[in-house]
Amino acid sequence: MKLNTIDRSGTQELTGNGQSSYLPDNVADLAALLVKYPDARIVAGGTDLALEVTQFHRPINTLISVGNVAEMKDISVTDTHIEIGAARSLTDSYSTLALYFPDFGELLHRFASLQVRNQGTIGGNIGNASPIGDTPPALIALNAQVELRCGDDVRLMDIEDYFIGYKITAQKAAEFITKIIIPLPMSEQVFGIFKLSKRIDDDISAVLAAFNITLKNNVITDVRLAFGGMAATPMRAQHAEKILLGAAWEYGSIYTAMQALDKDFSPLSDFRASKEYRSLAAKNLLKKFYLEQQNTTIETRVTSYV
Repeated sequence: MKLNTIDRSGTQELTGNGQSSYLPDNVADLAALLVKYPDARIVAGGTDLALEVTQFHRPINTLISVGNVAEMKDISVTDTHIEIGAARSLTDSYSTLALYFPDFGELLHRFASLQVRNQGTIGGNIGNASPIGDTPPALIALNAQVELRCGDDVRLMDIEDYFIGYKITAQKAAEFITKIIIPLPMSEQVFGIFKLSKRIDDDISAVLAAFNITLKNNVITDVRLAFGGMAATPMRAQHAEKILLGAAWEYGSIYTAMQALDKDFSPLSDFRASKEYRSLAAKNLLKKFYLEQQNTTIETRVTSYV
């Protein structure tokens, strides 16, 4: 018996037992399907969505896969920013992110397992809206945006505005993420990511911090401090940022900002970490970020990983 080659052109459809699956091959058809089926679930890598079925036994009546949408797997670099398709795997995004943001590359080494990185996508990690997802705090610190599409309408949104509650986003019905846009680093920019978890590899964050500071003549002219695992959403530390903006890049400023983190966050205790640990760790990660910049010859990390 000879197997026939699967026809991958156009939208493929599979239905049965009251369930439907669709496999479009372009963004326009994907958008049209979501307008027709606004309650459909989108699957890219499926590393999180699959758990809803296997662990929580939730039925998915309408599933739309973006695996054949080539436009959503592209990556490009312009004079001002990086554009990453929402369906591009973490593994395939690694080399570009590591080139411009070495700590982002180190973070991806610790993102779950290699198998998950080969399947999982940054778009999925954002869309899942977990407060302990690894990439959202880093992207918030980098002032990244998502491009959202609904039908023929396209809009840009700052990633920090995308998360509005626990597992709740500002994404509208029938809307989906098409790409992630990250500004390129500037020469005065200092960026760092720190992940705390019980295991070094293949573990979920207890706290993840991402810091992005711009310095001119040793004065902080721009600052973005983002955390995961400290609130119901990944979010910025606005009180601490206010203290640092316009301040001298010195330990006194950092120490005052560390104390201000108590105003920014009231974390919860769970099996990964207590609220006291999270609060103290967040402060010490900011201190660690500062100390690393003072003497790059001092080893402050247990491994070459973040």
